[in-house]
Amino acid sequence: MRSLSSRRAAACAGLAAGLTLALTACGGSDPDTLTEQGFPETLTLGAIPAENSSDLKASYEPLLKMLEDETGSTVEFVQASDYAGVVEGMIADNVDLAFFGPFAYVVAQLNGADTTPLGAVVQDPGAEPGYRSYGLTQSGNSGIAGIEDFAGKDVCFVDPGSTSGFLYPSAGLIEAGVVGSGTEQDLVAGLTPVYAGGHDASALAIAAGDCDAGFAFDTMVDKTMIESGDLREGELKKVWESETIAGSLFVADNSLGTEAVERLAGILTEKGNADYLRAQGYCDGECRITDERAWGVVPATDADYDGVRHVCEITGSEKCKG
Repeated sequence: MRSLSSRRAAACAGLAAGLTLALTACGGSDPDTLTEQGFPETLTLGAIPAENSSDLKASYEPLLKMLEDETGSTVEFVQASDYAGVVEGMIADNVDLAFFGPFAYVVAQLNGADTTPLGAVVQDPGAEPGYRSYGLTQSGNSGIAGIEDFAGKDVCFVDPGSTSGFLYPSAGLIEAGVVGSGTEQDLVAGLTPVYAGGHDASALAIAAGDCDAGFAFDTMVDKTMIESGDLREGELKKVWESETIAGSLFVADNSLGTEAVERLAGILTEKGNADYLRAQGYCDGECRITDERAWGVVPATDADYDGVRHVCEITGSEKCKG
């Protein structure tokens, strides 16, 4: 196994590592001191970047402002370097709210986090929550036509706790006969895994030839990176895609209490969308609620993530074990 050595990735990793320390050290306000609306004086929301960013908080700012107005709480945003940092923070009751990928949500529960889904994100009004993982290579790479050709290659994954950047790709590699399971030992036996740290970093490494192939989620390479100019149209070719994965979601620590959790779910699913936030003056023009460039939040249940649990069984990934 090796990791990316680019200056940009190192700088982002260093910043995120410092914030992980803050995440593990932070704590909520006195639980006996509540706002007029019935919430703790301080709520902590933890997240990791889907793309390498030194200012992830800016993507959440409209949503954070709305939550502060609705709850009367000070909402502290903490960026972690990886999913494990947010999971550990939630288990230790240092994180009240989190934005998780589906896999991280399941892993958090397996490791003892007592959480409830507040809602999953969608890209457009009326859409169903969910997305796909893509297997990618350079458009001119004639030696890779499908995921079976990843065997023996340097392959970029996002993070061992990423749903579309690791778990579902592992299942695809197993089905293609490239690896025997999703364990690190079997992965290394079948290919050389490279952990890029972000979906955009994975795509950029593939485009630059640092990885022969790799994985990222659909919207990142179809839309986000094209619009930002980080990728050119047709620079990468898709050689595999996963089944639909349940959407990334906001969750709450159940230590907040049933009533507070239910009210937070209502706030997010009714008012956590670009149309409402823009109408209320929380943002102008493009209005983002996460760095996944989602339109808004819709209701979600724990059962929606049974498909992720099934893929855990297929892969045998160590991350799926509590």
